[in-house]
Amino acid sequence: MVEGWRNGFREATNSKPLFVTIYATVIIGVLVSSFYVFSAIYSPTNGSSSFLSFPPLSTAGRIHRLPQDNATLELPVAPPPPQALPPPVLEEAQGRSLGKIWVSPPRDKKMPPLETFKLTKELFGERVKDNVIIVTFGNYAFMDFILTWVKHLTDLDLSNILVGAMDTKLLEALYWKGVPVFDMGSHMSTVDVGWGSPTFHKMGREKVILIDSVLPFGYELLMCDTDMVWLKNPMPYLARFPDADVLTSSDQVVPTVIDDSLDICWCCLQHRIFHWRPTESAKKLAKEWKEILLADDKVWDQNGFNEIVRRQLGPSVDGDSGLFYAYDGNLKVGILPASIFCSGHTYFVQAMYQQLRLEPYAVHTTFQYAGTEGKRHRLREGMVFYDPPEYYDSPGGFIAFKPSIPKSLLLDGKHTIESHFILVNHQMKQIRSALAIASLLNRTLVMPPIWCRLDRLWFGHPGTLQGSMTQQPFICPLDHVFEVNIMLKELPEEEFGPGIGIREYSFLDNPALPKQVKESWLDVQLCQEGKEGCEPSNNTSPSQVLKFPKRSNEDTFKAIFSSFENVKVIKFSSIEDAFIGFSDKEREERFRRRVKRYVGIWCCEENKTPGHIYYDMYWDEKPGWKPVPPQTPEEDHPPL
Repeated sequence: MVEGWRNGFREATNSKPLFVTIYATVIIGVLVSSFYVFSAIYSPTNGSSSFLSFPPLSTAGRIHRLPQDNATLELPVAPPPPQALPPPVLEEAQGRSLGKIWVSPPRDKKMPPLETFKLTKELFGERVKDNVIIVTFGNYAFMDFILTWVKHLTDLDLSNILVGAMDTKLLEALYWKGVPVFDMGSHMSTVDVGWGSPTFHKMGREKVILIDSVLPFGYELLMCDTDMVWLKNPMPYLARFPDADVLTSSDQVVPTVIDDSLDICWCCLQHRIFHWRPTESAKKLAKEWKEILLADDKVWDQNGFNEIVRRQLGPSVDGDSGLFYAYDGNLKVGILPASIFCSGHTYFVQAMYQQLRLEPYAVHTTFQYAGTEGKRHRLREGMVFYDPPEYYDSPGGFIAFKPSIPKSLLLDGKHTIESHFILVNHQMKQIRSALAIASLLNRTLVMPPIWCRLDRLWFGHPGTLQGSMTQQPFICPLDHVFEVNIMLKELPEEEFGPGIGIREYSFLDNPALPKQVKESWLDVQLCQEGKEGCEPSNNTSPSQVLKFPKRSNEDTFKAIFSSFENVKVIKFSSIEDAFIGFSDKEREERFRRRVKRYVGIWCCEENKTPGHIYYDMYWDEKPGWKPVPPQTPEEDHPPL
C-alpha cells in the first residue's frame, strides 16, 4: 500500500504544472487550517455554522469554532449532513421501466423456488437500465449494510440494482422486503467473516466469478462492496469516460488532482468500487483473474488483480481523459478520484472533498480498526447508515455531555505523541465518568466527538500521512481510540457488570431522531455544593435546567434522577468532577474490568518495533505514566 502511494507521488511530480498546483493547494490548505482552527472550531451554541459553508456531508474531520476569551472548550456536536437518512419508509422506489423496490410480496404468497433466483441473463435484463446494472453481494451478517446500500440508491432514483445473496437466509429476507436479489450459489455461512480468513478469501473469489459470469451478458457492471454507501448518482460521472474498459477506486491518500478528474496514479488499484464495460479486453482480464484465484485459494483477490493489471502500465490513452493502458497493453483503465470516491481515510479523517470543495459520490469504510462493528459505527458517525426506528429510542433513554478541553491541549506546541496522548487522555477521563453515570442510571451514552492530534495507521508514521490533507487537530473516528467492537459486544455481566449502550457522537443531530426523543430533554448544570441554589433536588428551573452538585455519590445520583426516568435525553453541561464513584465496590470493580477493555492502541511510532502504544483508561492512577511502546514482549498487552 505504501509503495503505491510513493509511486503515485512520483507520477504526480512528473507533471510539473500539476505538481505545482497540487502543492500550492496543500500550502494554502495549511494556511487556511491555521485560520480554520482559530476562527472555525466553535459555532454558536446551536452548532449550526460551518467554515466557508463547506457542504456538511460528514462531521468527521471537521474543526469547530474556538471561543475567543474562554480558556476551556465546550465541544458541540457538528451539524448533520444533507444525506442523513430519514427513518426508512418501505414504499415504492420505481425506475421508469423497472420493477418495484421496497414493495414486499403479499404475505399469503409462497416463497418462490430457489431456481427462480438463479443468475441468468434474463434475470439481470429485468433490472438493467441504459445497459447498466449496479450490483453488490454479501451474506446475512451484512443484511443491514445491504439495506443501507439499497436505500441510498433508491433515494438517488436508481433502481437498476441487484443484490447477490451468498446464503439462502439473506435471499429470503431480501425477497420479503422487496429488494431485487439473486442466488450466487455460494452456500455460505450466515455469520460475519474475519478479514483474511478462508471464508473472506472465498467471498473474493465469488465476486470475481460473478464478474466473469455477467460480462458476457453484454451489460455494463457497476460492482461494489456492501460496506460502502452511495451519496450521489455516479452514472453521469462514469459516462464521461466511454472509452474506459475498467474504472476502479483506490486507497490513494495523497491528492493527485484537485478537481473531479481521474486520479493520476497508475499503481493505485483497489477494486472496492468497480465499473466494467463488456469489452473483449475486460472479459479477458476477468477470465484470467478468476483462473488465478481458482488455482490457488490462498491468493487474495486484491493481490491477484494487482499482479495481472500491473504487467503493463502505460502509456496514457490520450492527454486529457486520465485513462491509461494496462494488463495486456489493450485494456483501458481509469482510477476514480479518492477525493470523491472516498476511502475511509479521505472521507472520515481528511475530509478531502470538503477541503477541495467537491461533492462525494461514495464512501467506503476502509482504514478503520474495529472490524464490521467499526464500519457500521463510521457510517453512523457520518449519519449515512440505515437503522430501524428502535435504534433512536432506546429503553431507559440517553445520556450526553459536552466535553471540556483546555484550548492549550488542542493548539499549543507541536503535534507529538506526547501532546496527542495528553489531549486524548484528558477526554478519556471524562468519558470514563460518563460511562459510569450511564451504567448507574441504566442509560445509553451518546459518545462525544473525540479530538486527536495524530492519525492512526498500521505502521510507523510521523503523525499524519505525508502529502495528505489531514488537518491537525481533527475529530477522529471513535475506532481510532476505542475498541468499538468490544464496546458493542455483550460481555458476561457477572464478570463485567451491566452492559453500557453507546451511540455515535452525531446521534442527537440525526434527522432520524424521533419527535418524542427530541422533545423529552433535561439539561443538567453542575454546581458547587453549598452555594445558593445547589442543593440536591429534583426541582428544575423555569428553563428546564437542573442544578446538580459536583462530586455526587451513587446514592445522590439515583435519588435525584429517579424522578426523571421518563425523560428521554439527559445532557450534562460538563461531566468533570460529577461522580466520585460507586458505593458498591464489587460493582465498581466489574465496571473497571469492562471499561479497561474499551480502549485500543495508537499506531505507530516510527523506527520502533513494536511501535504501538496502548491507551489506558486509568492512566491518571499511575504516577509518571508516559506514552511509550512496550519495552519487552511481556509488556506488550493491554493494561487490563
